[in-house]
Amino acid sequence: MKKAPQTLDELLAGITPADAEAAAQCRRNWDSIAKPLQALGKLEESIARMAGALGHVPEQGFRRAIFVFCADNGVVEEGVTQTDCSVTTIVTRNLCRGAACVSLMAKCANAEAIPVDMGIQEAFEDPNLISRRIRTSTGNIAKGPAMTQQEAEAAILAGALLAGEWKEKGYSLLAAGEMGIGNTTTAAAVCCALLGLSSREAAGRGAGLSDEGLARKREAVHRALAVNHPDPTKPLEVLACVGGLDIAGMTGLFLGGAYYGIPVVVDGLISGASALLAMRMSKAAGDYLLASHRSAEPAGESVLRALRLSAPLEMSMRQGEGTGAACLFPLLDQALAVYYGLGSFEKNGMPKYVPLGGESL
Repeated sequence: MKKAPQTLDELLAGITPADAEAAAQCRRNWDSIAKPLQALGKLEESIARMAGALGHVPEQGFRRAIFVFCADNGVVEEGVTQTDCSVTTIVTRNLCRGAACVSLMAKCANAEAIPVDMGIQEAFEDPNLISRRIRTSTGNIAKGPAMTQQEAEAAILAGALLAGEWKEKGYSLLAAGEMGIGNTTTAAAVCCALLGLSSREAAGRGAGLSDEGLARKREAVHRALAVNHPDPTKPLEVLACVGGLDIAGMTGLFLGGAYYGIPVVVDGLISGASALLAMRMSKAAGDYLLASHRSAEPAGESVLRALRLSAPLEMSMRQGEGTGAACLFPLLDQALAVYYGLGSFEKNGMPKYVPLGGESL
């Protein structure tokens, strides 16, 4: 097990590309199985990416967990949400008792949904809550920075260390989810800063905003960029200026996955913005990412393209929390059942399929 990094520079320096040969061997094995070539499409590629990240194809029934990073956002002051920050605490409490949306979906997928307090406004203690609090909520990004760069780095390291702890416990796949009222606004601001999008191109209705609410949200994102002037070539600065503590924790989980060699699933827009920050900090971190679904938020497709990922699922989801990842897990189980159970062309008495040209997935 690698030594726990003490600084962001140590974390980034310890990230190396995934095992390309393990991924390639997995793809060759897929092509030897008695079915049409690439017949399971993106599921085959997802298993190959897991093999590259882990150094081997995962076993059936592999252990998996969804970390739900919970934090509040000062930009809620701008009227960009339907509800106030009290809902962050309510849902976090529901996560602790296994009664949130992702908790119920994860249980069906043989996964755990683990809440992590990065900085909710109404702090509380619970045996099922991991506390990695950096500060109480972030600043209002429409008026100034969300946090200091030191706080952003501390939050990243907190997320990264979780990847190491759970890898040591025998987990083979993690996912990055979140809970925080106002975080589609911060995620949109991050996407604007990194991808050069306008607030109209990045900010959507989130949890069902009215036309007036959407206009306020887009204006808040526009002002956040104008006030903070985040430099797109400096991802840590972007995170500190217009991000959130939940986004910082997820960024850390993605970087930690790459550091410790465990794949991490990208959920929706907010998770995707965090993965994009991680990739801007370390290009090799992209090798350890798996896409789950394409978010219904406007910037969802742009983020996936920037991550060089193609999502297996298209469900018009915008729930967040890691629910898209929970939907992916059973499909990975089914893919592995075929990988290990179907057998070769020879074993099944079938002629082997050979490539006839054309594009591969």
